[in-house]
Amino acid sequence: MLDVATLIGNSQMFPVLEHWAFFNHAGVAPLPRIAADQIKRFANQAQSQGYLNSAWYSDIEILRKLCAKLINAHSGEVAFVKNTSEGIAIVANGIEWQWGDGIVTTAVEYPANIYPWMEIVRSRGAKLELVPEIAMPDGSHCVPTSAILEAASKPQTKVVTLSAVEYASGQQHELAKIGAFCRERGILFCVDAIQAIGVLPFDVKAMNIDFASADSHKWMLGPEGAGMFYCRRELIERTRPLMVGWMNVINAHDYGKYDYTLKADAGRFECGTYNVAGLMGMLGSLTLIDQVGVDVIWPRVQTLLDRFVAGATRKGYSVISPQGEAMRSGIVSIKAHGHSHELIVKKCRESHIEIAKREGRLRVSPHFYNTDEQIDRLVEILPSH
Repeated sequence: MLDVATLIGNSQMFPVLEHWAFFNHAGVAPLPRIAADQIKRFANQAQSQGYLNSAWYSDIEILRKLCAKLINAHSGEVAFVKNTSEGIAIVANGIEWQWGDGIVTTAVEYPANIYPWMEIVRSRGAKLELVPEIAMPDGSHCVPTSAILEAASKPQTKVVTLSAVEYASGQQHELAKIGAFCRERGILFCVDAIQAIGVLPFDVKAMNIDFASADSHKWMLGPEGAGMFYCRRELIERTRPLMVGWMNVINAHDYGKYDYTLKADAGRFECGTYNVAGLMGMLGSLTLIDQVGVDVIWPRVQTLLDRFVAGATRKGYSVISPQGEAMRSGIVSIKAHGHSHELIVKKCRESHIEIAKREGRLRVSPHFYNTDEQIDRLVEILPSH
């Protein structure tokens, strides 16, 4: 295991620190050196020897085991996808539908978890219910768990599909509670996990999750275009692949013998040749995450965000993100009063501090390697109210 104290502010491991106080890991994270080195290793091998003497495919199986360990799954339940959207589309298009089946989600989802279901409404006659976000007495915004469960209680509900963490509010959903509710009633539970895996504890078994999808380019610190898809073992043979190519089947490398028998594990969802360069970068980043440990990463991120919330509150900003233990995440969204969010983001960027603006809010999302001093610089640059 790596000592997190040696990584905080370590520009050798995280070269972005030489240039930026980067607080948009909920957007696209900078690559740590270990991930960039893995991509370079692939590129050097490919340009000098092609595929000869390479270990790329065995390395991909090491990555599959790391992915499974990170979410407490079996490696046979993990497939590689190019992005979160692909994994969600596998679920939407791969399960059986009856006219009038119900889909429950929130009205504040990232589009990756909306449009695949809208297509099912259009093509299969399903019904989509969007549970709204509300303002709470303390000024935070969330979609109450009780409202999700009430919507899901209707007898026609087939799928509940949620982001583990909402991208604009930073609300972490009570996945274990919702998952238990779904499992008891035979409702399928699908999770867009991109804003959780790598920073929050995420356990598909304890949370009774049936399907989960996440690209690596946010909290996993990997490159874009390389992600994981989880399908619970009992549902693999009941879920059709989104696309069928040469790799979905058993004996895929026996090219001249055609046997259209789909693999019995999650490999059935992988239709063709891997994005090897991207998966090698993901291997580097998840090796780092594994060596530090999410049980260490999450408390460190909470400490950074507590420091930021205290400073932003002192300066008169409203904190939109829920701060209770069950609903907080690696994202804190705040709202300025009397100041332009666009100008604040611009001013920060000019000072080499990167934050984001989402849905009329300023969004801050540090990772464990950011420093207290960087947080203080951000607070200092925020205009007072």
